[in-house]
Amino acid sequence: MSENYNNNTDSSFNLYQAYSYTLLIQVEPTSFSYAVVHDNRLLTFNLNCDLDELAHPKLLTDLLSATYNKVVIGLPATGLTLVPKSLFSEEHVGDFARFLDVKETEKVFAQTLDEENVIIYKTDEQLVSAVKKFGLQNTVHAAKGWIKAIAKSSPPDSNLYLNVGKDYVQFLYFSSYKLRFYNTFEFKNPDELVYFTAFVAEELNLRSSATTLVVSGDIVYGDAYLTRLTDFYPKIEINGLKVAELTGQTASHKLLALVALSLCESSEAL
Repeated sequence: MSENYNNNTDSSFNLYQAYSYTLLIQVEPTSFSYAVVHDNRLLTFNLNCDLDELAHPKLLTDLLSATYNKVVIGLPATGLTLVPKSLFSEEHVGDFARFLDVKETEKVFAQTLDEENVIIYKTDEQLVSAVKKFGLQNTVHAAKGWIKAIAKSSPPDSNLYLNVGKDYVQFLYFSSYKLRFYNTFEFKNPDELVYFTAFVAEELNLRSSATTLVVSGDIVYGDAYLTRLTDFYPKIEINGLKVAELTGQTASHKLLALVALSLCESSEAL
């Protein structure tokens, strides 16, 4: 897991055409990934880049300084809460944020997540500073595209979705095609991944024998994490959703959350 996973570049990729491309940046606490897409086609990407390269680019100076038609940046959350749109008002953002125990080194964002929910989340101020040059109006919560892609796939009630990062896992569940649960947890080993999966499944009253885990991200068949999960969940699938045409032998599930940012509009910061 967590290897630098570059980089299939389409032969048509040309930074002189960047004005017609979309740049996608997925930020994590200690690294970032990027992709460039055009006309629903992935042109180039790189995963698990050094975070300093985002703030002070050297190898990626040309790519990150080009003028793009659109930029979407996914920011991670150190804490979050979902609020139904019907209950949300801008003047109460501060009240909701109190539940997040916001530190002086964190910034709070409130953004539309889907048709029914607003997400209020906090993230590290240094990460915000690193992407500020791209325009904070272009930021969204890191999982927004992934959630939107799965929502469009008509997810059955028996599926529990996992997206595995370098040291975190995101869980997503839909009931009657509506978002019922989303959260993220840090983990360090296969047993902790199983623990959080079981915790979420219990909260949702999902029996392991009747639940299919649909997994994307930094995971492959046969690795220690997936092997450990199969000890408790006999039904596991690698997420086969594709939101863009991929090049070469690219494993689409590794790029799903990143490329799905292309489904997001500019941030509706509230």
